[in-house]
Amino acid sequence: MTNLQERGHLLTEQVNPNSLNLDQLNSLELVELFNSEDQKAVEAVVAAKIQLAQAIERTAERLHQGGRLFYVGAGTSGRLGVLDAAECPPTFCTPPELVQGIIAGGAGALVRSSEDLEDRAEDGEAAIAQRHITQLDVVVGITAGGTTPFVHGALNAARQRGAITIFIACVPEAQVSFDADIDIRLLTGPEILAGSTRLKAGTATKLTLNILSTGVMVKLGKVYGNRMVDVAVTNQKLRDRALGILQDLTGLSREAAGFLLEHSGKWVKLALLMHWTGLTKDEGDRLLSEHKGNLRTAVESYKNNKQT
Repeated sequence: MTNLQERGHLLTEQVNPNSLNLDQLNSLELVELFNSEDQKAVEAVVAAKIQLAQAIERTAERLHQGGRLFYVGAGTSGRLGVLDAAECPPTFCTPPELVQGIIAGGAGALVRSSEDLEDRAEDGEAAIAQRHITQLDVVVGITAGGTTPFVHGALNAARQRGAITIFIACVPEAQVSFDADIDIRLLTGPEILAGSTRLKAGTATKLTLNILSTGVMVKLGKVYGNRMVDVAVTNQKLRDRALGILQDLTGLSREAAGFLLEHSGKWVKLALLMHWTGLTKDEGDRLLSEHKGNLRTAVESYKNNKQT
């Protein structure tokens, strides 16, 4: 592990030669420079695709077995983890405890800088203990510079409890090594504003978490085709989305789709199954449960049983 005094040598702390005259650029030149540099965030995620795919597979396996997914970070990294976790319930109708974000400093750190709290490894260890992490869980440590003690403490504690650990950092392993089950390096290079990892590093991290959580939910059967059939119908926008999905996939009128949605208990996945099979709400619910919520396999099973 890199000594704290050596952080200035980390890739994320180095000076970007392309932005040495940053304070002399006009607004258009600033935008063009950001556009150019931001491409490196996408390229960094592409370079980590094998490790990211492994993370999706192993996380989905654990969640299938009843485990949970935790993101751990401080500052920008912590906020990104909390954001991704918070988006899962409305998008995939998951219980809040399935995907959780842990940030150094707690909820207050989401709106106010608390970066000094990242230096306490024991706080990371305590966060893992408080959530009763087990061998079924997956803990993702997010630290742009790779050295955050809070994250290291959390991952080490999680590993001792048998959880799968995933390390996400924006520095090469040669600069900061860490013993995790899956090691994802997002090498975005020096920031336009030296050391400000909320920029490219933050962008690459957000892209990575988007892929990880969505990929896991696809594996868990939360998606049919490219539709969020487990969307939580909790406001008018989401109701409109649910009705749109039903209309697109069934050809029903908006009124008929609305009736079907209400009859299914506002569950798009169940509404589709009921429409395609003629099953009652209770029958469809049982069939989905038998197939762990996977709509496609439930429909195929029904058709196969009808043919035999």
